[in-house]
Amino acid sequence: MASSLDGLVFAPVADQAPGQVGRRTRFEYHERDGRVRAEYSGGDVVTGYLVGTRTADTLDFRYVQLRADGTTASGHCVSLVTELPDGRLRLKETWTWESQEGSGTSAVEQLRA
Repeated sequence: MASSLDGLVFAPVADQAPGQVGRRTRFEYHERDGRVRAEYSGGDVVTGYLVGTRTADTLDFRYVQLRADGTTASGHCVSLVTELPDGRLRLKETWTWESQEGSGTSAVEQLRA
């Protein structure tokens, strides 16, 4: 099992569609006893939150966000925690919007200290 996510900051490796997270979005994770949460903001996202669970190297969470255009969106995501060659963590995400149409995959990586 990969290291704890607690206190780590992640950023997407690529931009998504407008109104979604992008390379300027930052996620600050918190983890304790199999529970995970994160706050995120940046780019088109004014503020966002995710809450869920971690079992081994799999995260399962719901997310909700307020966008710069004043709209809100929510969805579900399952992420696989992997370790990069340099020791940083990467989350490989499979997500589905619940408040609108759409689904996809993405990745976020731990920022260097």
